[in-house]
Amino acid sequence: MTTATPTDAADAVDAYKPTERTVPTRSRDRASYDRALVHSILDEAYVCHLGFVRDGAPVVLPTLYGRIGDRLYVHGSTGSRPLRMAGSGEEAPGLPVCLTVTHVDGLVLAKSAFHHSMNYRSVVVHGTAHQVTDPEELRTALDALVDHVVPGRAADSRRANAKELAATAVLRLDLDEVSAKLRTGGPNDDPEDATLPHWSGVVPVRKTYGTPIPADDLDPSITLPAYLATP
Repeated sequence: MTTATPTDAADAVDAYKPTERTVPTRSRDRASYDRALVHSILDEAYVCHLGFVRDGAPVVLPTLYGRIGDRLYVHGSTGSRPLRMAGSGEEAPGLPVCLTVTHVDGLVLAKSAFHHSMNYRSVVVHGTAHQVTDPEELRTALDALVDHVVPGRAADSRRANAKELAATAVLRLDLDEVSAKLRTGGPNDDPEDATLPHWSGVVPVRKTYGTPIPADDLDPSITLPAYLATP
């Protein structure tokens, strides 16, 4: 896979604009601002890590998310600290955050310990998160969260009722300041280590799914939906 350099990204037809915070200090050649690549990395993962500052100290929380266009919706509860810090309503200042998503695609084993690495794809998003307060946007966001985990599931389940909506909160984060970073290929051993008697190469890491297990109280007449038969 070809990656775009920060200079190339500025000229790309459909790319995010690099900023001081999205240009890496190391391995800049692995950075990409290609919009389609960023979206594909986000869409393939299930969990993001949301970082923010609380009482002067960094906090990072794992949580679910969903994407609609150039906007992420991050799941939370009405009592969670990030939601309280973000404030409620369109006039609220929001919460400065950094959101990350990472896939590990392979373990890179070199002949030297120093050159061991991983093949990966990652996305980092900087921005200000705001709590979703509009009821229709909240329902749309929750549908996106469900469909992000299992595409097609939102239409095949009961939507949240008023009580459940009142207990659920969602943060909105626009994809304005964002970048991807990835590594592919084999180990980068030093030439003088080429003859060392150690195995080197890549151990692929792949995501697999098991056979769905029905709930104990599931009516036997309800068959497995097509979207689960071929994940």
